[in-house]
Amino acid sequence: MNTNNNLYTVVYTTIIVVIVAAVLAFVSQSLKSRQDANEKAETISQMLTAGGFGNKAEFQAMGNAKVLETYGNEVEAAFTVDAAGAKVADLDIAAREVFSRSQLKAQNYKVKAGEGYALPVFIFKNGITVVPVYGAGLWGPVWGYIAFEQDGKTIHGAYFDHESETAGLGARIKDDPAFQAEFVGEQAWFGESPVFAIVKGGAPAEDGKSLVDNKIDAITGATMTSQGLDAAINAWLGAYAAYFGTAKAVEE
Repeated sequence: MNTNNNLYTVVYTTIIVVIVAAVLAFVSQSLKSRQDANEKAETISQMLTAGGFGNKAEFQAMGNAKVLETYGNEVEAAFTVDAAGAKVADLDIAAREVFSRSQLKAQNYKVKAGEGYALPVFIFKNGITVVPVYGAGLWGPVWGYIAFEQDGKTIHGAYFDHESETAGLGARIKDDPAFQAEFVGEQAWFGESPVFAIVKGGAPAEDGKSLVDNKIDAITGATMTSQGLDAAINAWLGAYAAYFGTAKAVEE
């Protein structure tokens, strides 16, 4: 066989490409279950961190099995709600059913459209309710979880993550505990606009102490990331407004 002609080169290259593609597909499929398990445990650890059940480092040290066990022990109810605040369907607690990032992304399109969405709600045995938020940062998606006290408006905790925000700047939404701590004790003003705000200067202060408000200080040098997270929080909490209004009315 003449290995110097063009036909040989084309055939040889094609065979190599097909073999490599087949190997990569096989490896990807083989690892999918492990990747899914890792993503589920990561998602649950973020929810638990927002809910105040521990910090992210502690959950990472636990391993997936312990994180899932902790969730199963602490969660009371998990379900989805629609724009009217009505329950759509239960999530399978025994199977540790949560929303993946791709599912949050899909719902985000519907949230932007203002209809057709079914968003997850997680209620824990201590009365804390955790809901996700999702949106666009400077370089890619940002997302996270916000936990509410039993009054349905006071923020108990928050945890945020990102795909590719700038290290030392936008990445601080994940890396800086002080930023996430700013949310604690503030409120979501459901039914108002904005529901919550991340703004330069944050909330007003009196005698050196921040007043209870629906605002926190934006990250210095990370304007676009702060604005993106602000938009995500407002859009998603706005989509939950009917649910929290209904839940509070029932409680009262």
